[in-house]
Amino acid sequence: MLKRRSAMKRVRQNEKRRLRNKMNKSALRTAMRKFAEAVKEGPEKARSALPTAFRALDVAARKGAIPKKRADRKKARLALMAAKAATSTQASTSKPAEVSAQTQG
Repeated sequence: MLKRRSAMKRVRQNEKRRLRNKMNKSALRTAMRKFAEAVKEGPEKARSALPTAFRALDVAARKGAIPKKRADRKKARLALMAAKAATSTQASTSKPAEVSAQTQG
């Protein structure tokens, strides 16, 4: 058992911080998972889930659960995923028209 009051206080503070970080990281992981599911469902859902994921990353960085640069890097990657989802959907819908035009000509 700790003898100094300051050491006991430090243990209490560390426990509070650990639980707060755990809560923030859990919320972040949930937002990331929901965004990944939205990307699979389609570009419209991905576009609507992107601000929520960004907000979760910003909160986690502001609270100190993750470093700010890591949040920025993840936001850039999420934006890239959303853009890829939008372009792949557009490409897949435009390919049949191109194929049919080539077969007729």
